[in-house]
Amino acid sequence: MSWQTWLLFVTTVFFVSATPGPNMLLAMTHGIHYGVRRTLMTCFGLMTALGLIMLGSVAGLGALLATSELLFSIVKYAGALYLVYLGVKTWRSLPQPVAELREDDSGRHGPWALFRRGFLVAMSNPKAFIFFTALFPQFMNAHQPQGPQLAILAATFYLIESCWQLTYASSGARLARWLNSARRLRLVNRFSGGAFVGAGLLLTGLSRQ
Repeated sequence: MSWQTWLLFVTTVFFVSATPGPNMLLAMTHGIHYGVRRTLMTCFGLMTALGLIMLGSVAGLGALLATSELLFSIVKYAGALYLVYLGVKTWRSLPQPVAELREDDSGRHGPWALFRRGFLVAMSNPKAFIFFTALFPQFMNAHQPQGPQLAILAATFYLIESCWQLTYASSGARLARWLNSARRLRLVNRFSGGAFVGAGLLLTGLSRQ
């Protein structure tokens, strides 16, 4: 892989990762409610899932999803159902003072709960498997060892994606200063919940192509 090819990959991933989607929305929402430090567990869950998706893509799961309508549909509707569930739950949640949420690290606000939420949101999109299956080969040299190239591409993606997640989380944490009223927090919950429901409904319209 040449430097020019790698720089093209960096540019591509930079803009793909920057695009707001369920992962970035979750990072920002948790940044608002829990602050950057605790949202690191959410980001860890997101990145763990993305790592597994990349491994699955390399192992051939992406190609399998691209050819099996049944398997793709099962994963798609399961992911959509989870996003809609998360959206409804967020929409209906009572606004709690940010200071209280940031101090409450037990139960559904604990590290494991934040990790699990991030993991499930990132795993909810079956198109991600196909995306990595289609993306990586475009930047690989067929005449060079595949392992080192995959490692470089995966590490590059991880770094850029992590930076964007932290950027969204930090932006959310800064917004929290202006969200100090129940009315504003309720609006955030409604916006986030509606966005997750919308993402889930859009997911049902995905095709393998």
